[in-house]
Amino acid sequence: MLFLEYPKCSTCQKAKKWLEEHNIEYTDRHIVENNPTYAELKEWHEKSGLPLKRFFNTSGMLYKEMQLKDKLPAMSEEEQLKLLATNGMLVKRPLIVDGEKVLTGFREAEWENSIL
Repeated sequence: MLFLEYPKCSTCQKAKKWLEEHNIEYTDRHIVENNPTYAELKEWHEKSGLPLKRFFNTSGMLYKEMQLKDKLPAMSEEEQLKLLATNGMLVKRPLIVDGEKVLTGFREAEWENSIL
């Protein structure tokens, strides 16, 4: 299981604690120092079945500074994926990739249903 996080993010810290409490092994990856590539994001988006918007950190400062709320609807999926690959701070975190499962953000009930 791959766990992509930004260590200072309180939600990521809660998610990491949850994984450890449930004895779930994972490989940790710093989402900014080792930003997901276009190819990874494209693959994860396809596996997840989620709308691409769920991969964006919509509450992040960079998202707001770039006014992406207004710009994303006019962008193609490919343009959005390329944008996500430019900066880990744009990517919703934590991000879990486990085989065919991909989860964005930390919602405990969703994680319990998908991971346990």
